[in-house]
Amino acid sequence: MRLEFHQLDRRWEHLRARHPARQRRLLASLAEGGQQTPIVVVAAEGQADRYVVIDGYKRIAALEQLGRDTVEAVVWPLSEAAAVLLDRSLRFSEPETALEVGWLLAELEQRFGYGLDELARRFDRSVSWVSRRLALVEVVPEAIQEQVREGQIPAQVAMKFLAPVARQSLEDCQRMAAIFAQRHSDVREAGRLYAAWRKGSRAVRKRLLEEPELFFKTQRQESRPLHAELLRDLEMVAAIVNRAQRRLTGAAELDAGQCEGARRQIERIAKQLQRIGEQLKPEQEPHVEPSATHHDSGIERAAGEQTRDRASAGDLPGGRTQSPALELHRRAGTEPGREGRTLPATHSGAIQRLQGESHASP
Repeated sequence: MRLEFHQLDRRWEHLRARHPARQRRLLASLAEGGQQTPIVVVAAEGQADRYVVIDGYKRIAALEQLGRDTVEAVVWPLSEAAAVLLDRSLRFSEPETALEVGWLLAELEQRFGYGLDELARRFDRSVSWVSRRLALVEVVPEAIQEQVREGQIPAQVAMKFLAPVARQSLEDCQRMAAIFAQRHSDVREAGRLYAAWRKGSRAVRKRLLEEPELFFKTQRQESRPLHAELLRDLEMVAAIVNRAQRRLTGAAELDAGQCEGARRQIERIAKQLQRIGEQLKPEQEPHVEPSATHHDSGIERAAGEQTRDRASAGDLPGGRTQSPALELHRRAGTEPGREGRTLPATHSGAIQRLQGESHASP
């Protein structure tokens, strides 16, 4: 069905962190091929002709930028709470950060009165897991959380660096957040400033936050000589290898024992060079929550994907047990990640079990 934008209640939109680059790719995809995946909505309780958006906020924003006034939607016959939890169980595209999960937990706690035990049960996690993420939302200042939602600060930067700073000094946290937002710092750059702040005295911390450009300039200057020295060392190694190769013309004068000794030296040197090469590989950023917590929809993962929001079943880890939510898609004749990935409103088979839970939900 097609809905006009004024019919949509976007009360869950603030739980999604924005990613400007990805949004631009989605905008280009919609401009070229139009909307190919419907958004997911549920009927707003007590409001005729109004629908709460569950999934598809990024598509709605892109369509608005393109000047459209309607959106293709599918209505799930579930309560709002049950639909939100089902939608989350279908996310296999990108991992959420603990901060984004904390937003969802806090919203469910405040709006539906779910306690820690109930949240832990519905998320299939421990009470401690729930408590830590709720605490993260409480410790990070709301102004900084808003910057994360707007895409000015990466969620991982807020979680890994700003949250621990906030526990020690809210003032330092706010000043550091302003630096990250102004510089559009990624996780690597933010980590350098945070590491220097953490190791520094009170005076050093103050100077770091007052003159961040001086710190980053010093970092750049210190990295250049190291790089140059390394290249010079490797050039010397190459020159010595070339000299040794030229001397192989006299290898006939070496006996078997001497040749074997030379080969052992070559093997030892080769292993050392291999270790150096491995150390030069780009460092991979650690995954903070390598669990079944995933991002909201609305962006494609690869240039070839249109406006799909989910990964295909082939992307799932091998041997993973299929969830009831995925089974709903199988029975509905679609797969997650295909353009018809949303559950048809007319389907009345496997969804009845969820409807029963839905009706029991607040």
